[in-house]
Formats: sequence, structure tokens, C-alpha cells
Amino acid sequence: MDTRYGGRVSLSLMKYLVYSYNGGAPEAGVLVKDRVISISGCGFGSLLPVIAGGAAARATIEAHLAKGHPGVPLADVKLHAPIPNPPKLFMIGLNYRDHAIESGMAIPTTPTVFSKFNNSIIGPGDTVVLPKASAQPDYEAEFAFVIGKTAKHVKAADWKEYVFGYTVINDVSARDLQLASPQWLMGKSCDTFCPMGPTLVTAEEIADPHNLQIKLTLNGEVLQNSNTKELIFNIPALIEHITQVITLEPGDVISTGTPPGVGFARKPPVYLRDGDDCVVYVEGLGELRNPVAVEA
Repeated sequence: MDTRYGGRVSLSLMKYLVYSYNGGAPEAGVLVKDRVISISGCGFGSLLPVIAGGAAARATIEAHLAKGHPGVPLADVKLHAPIPNPPKLFMIGLNYRDHAIESGMAIPTTPTVFSKFNNSIIGPGDTVVLPKASAQPDYEAEFAFVIGKTAKHVKAADWKEYVFGYTVINDVSARDLQLASPQWLMGKSCDTFCPMGPTLVTAEEIADPHNLQIKLTLNGEVLQNSNTKELIFNIPALIEHITQVITLEPGDVISTGTPPGVGFARKPPVYLRDGDDCVVYVEGLGELRNPVAVEA
């Protein structure tokens, strides 16, 4: 029993994170109240083996925490992306009805699935760097889920068996590069264009992932404000659709799309600029804040 924190820590109700302390190297940890406890000492240098390890990994971490490690204050650590190198990073386009309409595109009848490369992933507080090649960099608040075990030909009804947890993503997009061709990859995968975090929240902590407020503020002004209940294709539908042809692996990240209010659809358009402060909030998952700067 871990009495230091008022009782045994339940790893099914947990926020995992990657952090660095006092200038040290990034390491994996768990957040217990307002303190961060490293799990590197019990063999987990990142969160991917925690996710893949299932119940056995949780048992190992629970035994580690039961020893009463004091940890360090959350306020004193630097947070990093919880999964900086996922096996696969899927993005879902046009997955809120109002966003499809504001984009001037048809309401999709099948999920629009694309990808970003891992070079785009950064953590909370890291700078989104706007490339010189784009004059139309845009924001997209997104709610993402993380796969917990290998999945192929999954039925929608069984989706909960395959979700480890949830995190927040900002799908930053260079609209001019994105829309210059039918393929979106170049405009989506610019360096630093996928802020992720602040933590990875286990699925058991979120009672209903399909009823969460999601919003984005830019320099203090709310520009996106919706709810995940407005998703066209929800988590069960996405897992069933993707696993028809692609095997999902532990640690794969699937970002579910953005609600209305993106910059390029505004009149006049609102694009990211040097010095901006961009914050994505998802209920139950916290805030993902990133400064913005132009490429040197």
C-alpha cells in the first residue's frame, strides 16, 4: 500500500508522461497528484513498452510506486511529447460536419485517413516553427487516442479492448502546401507541426471520450470550441475501418480530426504568426500550449 499519496495508486486511472528534470535526459514517468515519479528505475525508458506490456507492465510499475518514491514537483519538470516516435501516426480529416462545410468540402461518407511523419512531433512548450516555404500556417485542435494492443479486423463493438489512452494534438497545417496537390503530406508533416501532450491519460480515466469539450485559443481568443460528440466517425468506427486493411500496433496514435473554426476558413483568414501563443484544450486531458516562431 502506498500511503504517501493517500492509498494505493491505481494504474488503470493514471496519467503517464515523458519529462526531463533539472536539465536531465527525458524519461518516462507517472503523475500522482502534483508530483512526477520516474518509472525508468523499473525498466521503462519510454512509454511504448508500458503500452505494449499490458497488465504485466502495470504490475511492475505498481510495485515500483508502492515503494514510496517521492518524485519531483510537476511545476519543476519540462514535459515532452508522451509518444515522440509512435509506430504509426494516423490523422483523420474532415471528421466534424461543420468543419467539412467551412472547408467547402463534401461531408465524407468514409473516413479520410492520412498520416504525419514523426519529425513533426514536439512536446508541450516546444516552439512551432513556421517554414519559410509557407505563407498560410494554420492550427487544428484535435483529440487523439492511442492503441494498446495489436488490432486487425476489429468489430466496432469491441473497440474498448484496443484503446490504451488519450492525448491532445495540434495538427498544425501549411494550407498552401497542403492544398497544392491532392496529397496532403507535405503541408501536414513540416517539422514541429504535431505538438502532442501534455500527458497520456489512460482510457479508464475518461468515462465517455465521445462527450468532451475541445477548444483552441490563439493569443487568448477562443477560435475553436466544440465537443467530441460532434465527430462524424467515432473511435469504434475508426478502429473498425482502419483495421480492415492495416494492423494497428501498441503505441499507434490516431488523431480524430478538428472541429470548425480553423484559420483558413475564417473571414478574413487567421494564420499563425511569429510570437503567437497557441493552446489546445481537451476536457479531462488538459492543455497543450505552444509558442510560435518563424523559421530562422
